[in-house]
Amino acid sequence: MNVKIEFIAFHELFMMLSSALLLPLCGPVQAQSVTAGQREFRQTCGFCHGPDGRGASGPDLIRSSLVSHDVNGNLIGPVVRNGRPERGMPAFPFSDDQIRAIADFLHGEARLASSVARRAPSDYPLEKLLVGNAAAGKTYFNGEGKCVECHSVTGDFAHIASKYKPIDLQTRIAFPSGASPNVTVTEPSGQVIRGVETYSDEFLISVRDRHGWVRTWNRNAVKVEVQDPLAEHVALLTKYTDENIHDVFAYLETLK
Repeated sequence: MNVKIEFIAFHELFMMLSSALLLPLCGPVQAQSVTAGQREFRQTCGFCHGPDGRGASGPDLIRSSLVSHDVNGNLIGPVVRNGRPERGMPAFPFSDDQIRAIADFLHGEARLASSVARRAPSDYPLEKLLVGNAAAGKTYFNGEGKCVECHSVTGDFAHIASKYKPIDLQTRIAFPSGASPNVTVTEPSGQVIRGVETYSDEFLISVRDRHGWVRTWNRNAVKVEVQDPLAEHVALLTKYTDENIHDVFAYLETLK
């Protein structure tokens, strides 16, 4: 019974959001296409772009301008079928139906990502979220989760439960925000520009330099090095379980 409650407590919000976003736009056929696209994407593309397209060794596709301007795979298709050999991406001879399914999946993920913050009920009851074990959360925080390597309960996490509403605090465990990647761009001339990332997709990179200017380059024309302060959180997405998340949240709620 407790296991069932834990599953619902963390996932019912995001399943609700997903359904609210996708079902009004999808008939049964398109819903099947999204499911097929998710399966195809994770098997073929997930290794580089992450299982949900949010980036791994390859770029984040959810914020990609190509994906946002794509219609039924008309832009995604040529990239997938031709590949990008200069970037290490092979070509995939997918059918029209496979391309459409992958496009439907990526568009659905993009809609969900853009709407989570807007749709999440800020007064989501604490009793429906607080189902973990605080002691186990503390152990995970200081041990296997390695949270303590970057955070301190007497430093940045001091009184953290008083700073955020419960739903916001739990959401930030899986979807952290507020820290942009630092980028170093080396131009063919050898000039080096450092700054904070303002936009990134598989084709372009935009950086705000120390003077406040925003500059944009084609990724193929420059060398790009990215240091993402949230990279460890992204890596954890494939490691921690629902129980880990609930336990850590329960522990953080003790830090009033």
